[in-house]
Formats: sequence, structure tokens, C-alpha cells
Amino acid sequence: MYYIGIDIGSTCAKVAVFKENDRQRLYWKTVQPTGWSSVDAAEKIKQELLASGMDVEQSCCVATGYGRISVPYAKKKITEITCHARGAVWLHQTSDLDVIDIGGQDTKIICIEGGSVRDFVMNDKCSAGTGRFLEVMANTMALRPDELCELARCGSGTAISSMCTVFAESEVISLIGKGEKKENIAFAVIESIADKVAAQSSRLQIGAKAVCLTGGLCECAYLKETLERKLECSVLTSSDGRFAGAIGAALSAQKN
Repeated sequence: MYYIGIDIGSTCAKVAVFKENDRQRLYWKTVQPTGWSSVDAAEKIKQELLASGMDVEQSCCVATGYGRISVPYAKKKITEITCHARGAVWLHQTSDLDVIDIGGQDTKIICIEGGSVRDFVMNDKCSAGTGRFLEVMANTMALRPDELCELARCGSGTAISSMCTVFAESEVISLIGKGEKKENIAFAVIESIADKVAAQSSRLQIGAKAVCLTGGLCECAYLKETLERKLECSVLTSSDGRFAGAIGAALSAQKN
């Protein structure tokens, strides 16, 4: 028996698998672009699982994320908040922590106490402070998102005032036109993301207990450092942080 968690986000689809009677070790994982169709992404995942010897019909599968309703073979669909909380607890082996999940289109701040969600906030409809914001700015600067993050470490002294992605992009274009150094613009982009996340976090007054970063941007070391400076506390990360939602879904499959 396999317990399969599928997290179909707006940008990437993640899969995490546990084997029966083994909650301690992640058996299998994969990530792929969601593409324009969550239905197609779900079917591609199914075929990849079958090719790896895991029959979804003979396994217990739980789906979460933006495209969870597009996974017909999932036995259950669960919200991202619940799954990211369970995944973060498993990743960091603590039942009391605050989670900052920066996704492709939204950012979630989740407070967990005793292994359960106590409270949470999500960003508004604007994509500022999300992975999409970083992607748009990186494309404008002809960089990959990871390149922008590393370049930002060398910059300083520049700010982006707009919190709207469209207007912020215009600001970046204007800064490029004025001959501003790339590293300074990159610095401004990361500062803008961190400021947005810190503003959200202040609504829940996080930092009294452990704080962890999940989502695709958890691999950006400079963003983590910037958040630590803004929040005035340490921020934990994990190499499997982007799989937190999928891990939580797989644990939910195992639980049920």
C-alpha cells in the first residue's frame, strides 16, 4: 500500500509518497510544472506513478492545492492550509511552529499549536510577495529567479515602492532605463517580497515559537536571510520544503 499526496499548485505540481507502516521516511517524490491544465498535470502524475510501480487505484491518494479538484483518482481533497501544516510539522519534527508558505500565486502564514492549525492569514488577490512576483521581475531583468536571488545579495540602496506587481514591473523597467545596477534592482525585488511577507506575519504576531519557510522560494537562501532580518528571528528551511503540501496530503492519506 502506498500513501500518495498530490499538491497541484498554480505553478508546480508536487507529489510525495509514503509506504505502508513507514511514516518516518519519504519513499518517493517528484515535481513538475502544472502547465495550463491541472487535469493534464494530474493525468501525467498518474502515468508517472504507474511507471514507478505505484498503482493509484490500489493506493490511498489525497489531493490538495489550487488544482485539487482536478485529480479524479484522489480519495479525498483537503485544503492547502491543513496539508502545509501537517507537512511542516513532519519536516521539522515539532508540533508548535509558524509556517510561511510562499507559493506561486499566494502566500500563507499558518500558526500551529499542538500539531493543529490555530490561525492563518493569506495574501489578498494581488500577487505581490509571491513566487509569481519574483518570476515576473526576473523575466523583466532577463534572469532566472534563482539568479535574481543570488544577485540581490550584492545589491543595496534601491527600493520598489509599489506593492502591485504590474506597477512594480513598471518601476523595474524605469530603473533599468535609468541605468541602475542589476544587483541593486534585484535587492529591491527581494526587499519588496520580504516586506510584504513581514506585513502579513505581523497580523499573527509570529516569532514567539519556531518559524519555518516552505514553498518554492524556501530554496532562496538570501530571501530566508532577509526574512530573518525583517522578522527579527531565525527561519528554518528544509531541502524538501517545497513538498510540504504534498507531504501533508500523503500523511492525511495515511491517517485516513
